[in-house]
Amino acid sequence: MTNCYIPQGYKSTLDVRETETAIKFVKDTFERTLAKAMQLLRISAPLFVTRASGLNDNLSGVERPVSFSVRDMDGEVEIVHSLAKWKRMALKQYGFLPHEGLYTDMNAIRRDEEADNLHSIYVDQWDWEKVILPEDRTLEYLQNTVKVIVRVLAATELAATAMYPQLTPCICPDVYFITTQELENMYPNLSPKQRENEIARKYRTVFLMQIGDKLKSGKPHDGRAPDYDDWSLNGDIILWNELLGCAFEISSMGIRVDEEALARQLKLAGCEERAELDFHRRLLAGELPLTIGGGIGQSRLCMLMLQKCHIGEVQVSLWPEETRRICEENGVFLL
Repeated sequence: MTNCYIPQGYKSTLDVRETETAIKFVKDTFERTLAKAMQLLRISAPLFVTRASGLNDNLSGVERPVSFSVRDMDGEVEIVHSLAKWKRMALKQYGFLPHEGLYTDMNAIRRDEEADNLHSIYVDQWDWEKVILPEDRTLEYLQNTVKVIVRVLAATELAATAMYPQLTPCICPDVYFITTQELENMYPNLSPKQRENEIARKYRTVFLMQIGDKLKSGKPHDGRAPDYDDWSLNGDIILWNELLGCAFEISSMGIRVDEEALARQLKLAGCEERAELDFHRRLLAGELPLTIGGGIGQSRLCMLMLQKCHIGEVQVSLWPEETRRICEENGVFLL
């Protein structure tokens, strides 16, 4: 069985060498434009953290991090899933002030990811984080930040289509905001993924808010770790992918938990023991700054803007043999 789908008649707009050049152009343009628009400073980031630090992203709580031991060190070390919590510590340690922020290249291994057209065990994204004030912890501030990011996405796409005229722009710069509960109310008989497809098909650029807590149906829309995003002030930027005919998540982001939200969400998730970890203990003690942050998929961005049908066309990863066979038979070149 494979989750690989090749649209009928698909042929890459760019050849392999053009693709490699275009990947660099898209990444450089987006990174530069985002840093300027958001006032972010690029910093270096870790590939691994100690398990005892509590800094690794637990994602939905069931994914297994890649772990190993290190000579002359006690305890296990883990390859990061993302840098959601590490960035907040860095803002504190590096002395960032309110409305200053950082971004970094984040590379991760998610060994339990189900590989398909959009998902790979190798994850590359821009992780960003910004210090905010107590009065910034509002829906309005969150939505304004989303609008800035979408404008940067649209501007990058216009630059890419100017450089490569054979590409056509597809990103709608106007964002439709909706909560997961409102979406469930609209499509109560559909699965969460089907709901995302319907709303993205209709509005093309959507920010789906309040992910993590249970809905009236008794289930959350999607899993979200309890110790970084405030579930009432977070969301996903979702675009419509015309080539694949599906919703296309480009970013997960949100205003981060304060002391009250962290304690509440750890209890709701049944993870109260995490309060003893170093990161959580410092946050609950009020030692870390209030922040907003998120991740923006690098390969996802290139895949969308370069109109590729498979993420393996813009990144080097490992794929099941059946996926490789299907791609080869259909002229899809996996890097």
